[in-house]
Amino acid sequence: MSVRHGTAHGSFVVARKERSPQVKKVISPRGTLIMNVDSLERHFERIGARIKLRETRARSQTVPLSINIGSDREGEFFDLSVVPRETPPELLVLNIEPDWRHLLLMSRDEAGKHKFLCGHDERHWFVAAVPENRAVSTVKSAFEALRPAGVTSELVRHQVRTQDRRRRRTEAFVRQGEWFFVPAPGLVFPRLLVLHDEPISRGRGKPHLCENLVRAGGETVYVCRQFPQGLTEDKYRKLISIEPDQASLAWQVRRRDASVFVRGRVRHSDHATIRLDGWHRVWMNTENESQAMSQVAFLD
Repeated sequence: MSVRHGTAHGSFVVARKERSPQVKKVISPRGTLIMNVDSLERHFERIGARIKLRETRARSQTVPLSINIGSDREGEFFDLSVVPRETPPELLVLNIEPDWRHLLLMSRDEAGKHKFLCGHDERHWFVAAVPENRAVSTVKSAFEALRPAGVTSELVRHQVRTQDRRRRRTEAFVRQGEWFFVPAPGLVFPRLLVLHDEPISRGRGKPHLCENLVRAGGETVYVCRQFPQGLTEDKYRKLISIEPDQASLAWQVRRRDASVFVRGRVRHSDHATIRLDGWHRVWMNTENESQAMSQVAFLD
């Protein structure tokens, strides 16, 4: 672990019982038990994963807890960084499904409770923040909460069995990471509207590249690395009028909240390439509805 043995670190201390040197506990300066580190390690080991818990004073971290996917010589691990404060967040594993290599982690502090689905998908470990307005206590219910309503309705329409709904390919959809692709048979678009090798992204991280893509409706936004969520036309023009130098940034014009349709190959370095025969409507998972998404540093 990256937290030092028997050393005070502002908001928490790692302590060991004299008779059980393997037991590591994180406690607040007031002596309140916050988490049993060994217990967390054992839970993550059950799904074949490693964790590292560390304190951070980085100014860029503005939330009590940040969860990232790190890597070292032994491979990938879940990197949990905590900001020093009087009462650190309490971490609890609510549910584990070792066969699926997934678990549900809850962070609880004075601001409330946040839940995270941690697991393995295709080639890599991932963490997804679960919307707080959903009643979630198991891995299964976390998957259901992260699935968009439009996809769920297709599962019901196609009568896909409950035990098959987590699969990456069903009669109702094909999934790649956080993106669901639902068949839209019968659609025809003018050739001028079809974009080629077009990226789709939720704002940060590596985009998924689509061989053919059409956007319909939505709002025009200006996007660049410094403004990954995009600026509306009015906000973009106001920014340029106040700071003319910002016009030299690598801006791209995108459509936000548009209905998106793709076909052909969809590529991403962390996932196997999929091929979609015919047009499919694109749905993103519901992680953007979660307040805790700001605590997830790793985005795919």
